[in-house]
Amino acid sequence: MLALLQQARAQADVPPLPATASQAQLVLINRAVSAAGGGNAFPVELPSKVVNLPDEWERTRRGEAGPIWYRVLFAADAARVTGELLALYIPHVCTNLEVQVNGQLVHIGGRTTEPLTYNCNHPQLVNLPAALLKNGPNLLDIKVYGHPLAHVASTHRAGALSAMLIGPQSALEPVHAMQHALNVQAPQALSATLALMGGFLFVLGWMNRRESHLAYFGALSMGWSVVEVRQWARNLPFDNTVSEFLLCALLPLLVLAGVQFLLRSAQYRHVWITRALALQCLVMPLSLMIAGPLRLYPMASFWYVLLAFQVIWAAGFYLRTRWRTQAFWSTALFIACAVVALAVEYFSQKFFYRTPVTQLVQMAMPMMMVLVGLRLLQQHGRALQSAEETKALLEHRIREATAEIERNFAQMSELRVEQVTERERKRIAADLHDDLGAKLLTIVHTSESERISTLAREALEEMRLSVRGLTGRPVRLVDALGDWRAEVVSRLAQAGIEAEWSAPGEDDMTQTLSARAFVQTTRILREAVSNIIKHAGASHCSVTCAIFEGDFQLVVQDNGNGIPMELDGRLDRGHGMASMKHRAKQLQGQCLVESGPGFGTVIRLTLPLERATEKA
Repeated sequence: MLALLQQARAQADVPPLPATASQAQLVLINRAVSAAGGGNAFPVELPSKVVNLPDEWERTRRGEAGPIWYRVLFAADAARVTGELLALYIPHVCTNLEVQVNGQLVHIGGRTTEPLTYNCNHPQLVNLPAALLKNGPNLLDIKVYGHPLAHVASTHRAGALSAMLIGPQSALEPVHAMQHALNVQAPQALSATLALMGGFLFVLGWMNRRESHLAYFGALSMGWSVVEVRQWARNLPFDNTVSEFLLCALLPLLVLAGVQFLLRSAQYRHVWITRALALQCLVMPLSLMIAGPLRLYPMASFWYVLLAFQVIWAAGFYLRTRWRTQAFWSTALFIACAVVALAVEYFSQKFFYRTPVTQLVQMAMPMMMVLVGLRLLQQHGRALQSAEETKALLEHRIREATAEIERNFAQMSELRVEQVTERERKRIAADLHDDLGAKLLTIVHTSESERISTLAREALEEMRLSVRGLTGRPVRLVDALGDWRAEVVSRLAQAGIEAEWSAPGEDDMTQTLSARAFVQTTRILREAVSNIIKHAGASHCSVTCAIFEGDFQLVVQDNGNGIPMELDGRLDRGHGMASMKHRAKQLQGQCLVESGPGFGTVIRLTLPLERATEKA
C-alpha cells in the first residue's frame, strides 16, 4: 500500500478540476471543493471552498457537525475505451459517507441518521459503474456525516475525510484488503484473544486469592477487548453521545485494573490507593455528565492525561521493586514500549497525525498485552508444576515421618508392654519365693517321710529356677556352665554313674544367656540326665559343651541300653523327648536324639547365641 501511495503522490498536485484516471495508473486526489449542507445533491447554491485532503473538520470547520459535501472532477476516457472498471478508494472517513457519480448515488456506507454507522476504521472501496461514466470530466460528489471534535473523546473519531485514490479496481482491491485487515480484522482477532485469555486469567486469580494480580490483569484484558470493539464494530445500538460516554466510563476501570495489577505484582497493597481508584471510577463519569456532550473532548483529554500519569507511576513503582532482578530489563523494555505507544497516540491526536505507522503503534498495546498474558500463563504453569512437585515431595516426607512415628509408637508400646510384663514377672517371682518357697522349705525340714522331703526339695529347686527365669536377669554363659556342671555331676554321682564334663575355657565364654534361655536349657539338661538315671541303665555319661559358628552346642551321651524297640520311630512320645524338643524350638534352636538298642543315647542341643542372649 505504501508503494502505491508513493507512486500516486508523484501526481499529487493535480487540481480538483480536472483529475484524470487511466488504466495504467492510480491518481491521488488530495484537493476538493467543500460545502456544508444537507440535501440529496451537492449544494451549489451555498458557499464553498477548496480544501486539502485529508480534511480534519476541527481545522477547517471547527464546531460544525455536518454533513459536509466534497466535489472533485476526474476523467475516465481511457477506462471507457478499454472497459477497465474504475474504483474509488477512501482510506479513512469518519463517520459515514455517500458517494455520487455524475449525480447518481453509487454507494452509501450505512445508517445516515443517529445512531450513525461507524466507518472511521473501515476503509471504503467504491466501484464506479462504467454506465455512469462519460467522456470528459466526471463529477464525483461525496457526502460525509460526522461529529465535531467537542462531541467525541478522540480526534480519530471526529469528522474527517482522507485523501483518496481513483484507479483500476483490480489495483485498488489489494490495497483495500490490506488496509481492512490492518484496521478491522487484526483488532477483531486481538479483541477475541484478549477476551478469552482475560477470562481465563480472571478465573485463575479469583479462585486463588494469593494470585490476585492475575484477576486484575484478566479484568484489564477483558475491558480492553471491549474498548477495542469500538474500532471495528460499525453499527452500535447507541447514538454518539451514549457510546462516547460509555467508552470514557470504561477507562477508569481499566486504569484501576492496570494499576492494581502492577502493584499486586510488586507485592504491594494500600487500602487508600484502592479506595481512590474506586472513587475515580465514579468521579470521571460524573464529571463527563456535568461537562455535557458539547464539551466532551476537553474533559476527556484532561482525564486521559491524569489516567496516563497514574499508569506511568505504577509502572515506575513496579520497576523499582524489580531492580537488580533478572526480570528487570525485560519488564523495563515492555513498559518503555507501552509509554512510547501512549506518547505516539497522544501526539497523533494532538496534531491530527494519522499514518499507517500510527495505526501499527495503536495495535502495539493490545499485542503487548497478549504477550504479557501468555507470559503470566507460562509463569502460572511453572509455579503449578513446582507446587505439584513440592506437594509430592512433602507427601513423601509426610509418609516417611508417619511411618517413623508409627515405628516409634510401636516400639514405645512394646517397651511399655515389656515394662509392665517385667514388673508382673517380678511380682509373681516375689510371691513364689516368699510364699511357696517358704512352705516348701518347711516341708523339706519338717517332713518325716524321706520321699516327701525329696519331692519337696526337687519342687523347691524347680521353683527357684522358675523364679530366676521370671526375674529376667541375664546369666553369664560361664556361670551357667558352672551351675550345670555342678548339678549334673552331683546327680550322676548319686546314681552311681561316672560323669565326664567337657567345656571350653573361661576366656572363650564371654557371652551371656537370657533368663529364659538359661531356664529352658537347664530344664532340657535336667530331663536328659533324668532319662539317663531312670531309663538308660548306663554306667558312664559325657557332657560336651562348645561354641561353633555362633551357636551354643550341648551334647549328652551315655553308654546305656538305648531307647527300646517299641519306641523306635516314636521318640517324641517317651522319656520327655517331646518337651525337650519343644523347649529348644521356643529358643529358635533344635534338639536331636540319636539312639539304638544296645548303643546308648546321644542328645544334641543347638541354640543360636544371638537369640539366646536376648532378654526374655
